[in-house]
Amino acid sequence: MKHLIKHTTRYRYTSPVSYTIQTLRLTPRPDDHQRALRWHIAAPGPLEEQVDAYGNVTHTLVLNKPHSEIEIRVTGQIEIDPLRDGQIHGGEESRLPLHAYCVPTRLTQSDETIAQFCRDAVPDGLTRPADVMALAEAICERVAYEPGITDVTTAAGEVLALGHGVCQDHVHLFLACVRGLGVPGRYVSGYYYTAGDVAASHAWADIWLPDAGWTSLDITNRAFASDRHCRLAVARDYDSASPVRGVRNGGGEESMSVSVQIDVRQQ
Repeated sequence: MKHLIKHTTRYRYTSPVSYTIQTLRLTPRPDDHQRALRWHIAAPGPLEEQVDAYGNVTHTLVLNKPHSEIEIRVTGQIEIDPLRDGQIHGGEESRLPLHAYCVPTRLTQSDETIAQFCRDAVPDGLTRPADVMALAEAICERVAYEPGITDVTTAAGEVLALGHGVCQDHVHLFLACVRGLGVPGRYVSGYYYTAGDVAASHAWADIWLPDAGWTSLDITNRAFASDRHCRLAVARDYDSASPVRGVRNGGGEESMSVSVQIDVRQQ
């Protein structure tokens, strides 16, 4: 499946910003099952490219002149192969051992409440794709999809207590569960296409299974990831995988708007 993608992120400020530095994770990962045929990032300043510890292609944007708006436009075409039960085969760029994905973060910290939820959902643990799907089902039953209740700082324990959240919250709770069992898991950011020309920035998860390796699961949609999912970045949580992240001096109040358009062509 070929995806034609247009993604615009625009920041506006109520007063001038004197300095901005941003890390952009807006380039598809060079995984075996997806290939960028063409890809371009347009930004209001020069971009410095590098590959981070997770194997993500990143760009650094630095603006040191006064500005009241930042617009970042991404356009490109990517070819994505289907995945069988979400299994990601082949080598991939990564400089971290598997154990690094067992380490909890502030957003994915487990506690006894999460541990008990996980035991109830998967009493025999996580060893098979069916177990992974059972955990996803339990999370979606417990945490209803509802935008506006949480934000990017909401941790897994708060998500479980609130019972509402969005895709990133489902992923953080999923990761808290699997890491609590000592199973490697990682956060995935990217794009998701559905029928009816609906497209969006999205988040899902990878989990390492003994007989399958990395298996990619869309918790929110209760399905294994496949050729409708374009992978931009993987990391331990949203903070390290977010498409755009940065700091600034000045600017007053900030507003952000995001537009994603995807045109899919079957091969």
